[in-house]
Amino acid sequence: MSDLVLLTLLAPPQLEDPLVDWLLSTPAIQGFSSQAASSHSSRTEGMSLNEQVAGRTRRIRFEAQLSADGLRDTLNVLRTDFRGSGIHYWVTPVLDVGGL
Repeated sequence: MSDLVLLTLLAPPQLEDPLVDWLLSTPAIQGFSSQAASSHSSRTEGMSLNEQVAGRTRRIRFEAQLSADGLRDTLNVLRTDFRGSGIHYWVTPVLDVGGL
């Protein structure tokens, strides 16, 4: 069993560089991955007309493993530094981790 969690962030594309810098400077995060993603929702507030027609909003998805102990402080700083930015996040337990 692991004491790690996976923090997933979905962010607007214009926040990609600021979030990369932020994640690299966050002590509890040793590394992370990122990829282009699409967000789908029945809520259309904040979506452009093109996004509404396409049925998706472009996002950047970040995933970072960190200790459960470091999660609270990391989320508090994230909430302060990116308040009102439109970032959506969730946290899941990491049951096992390793390399092959």
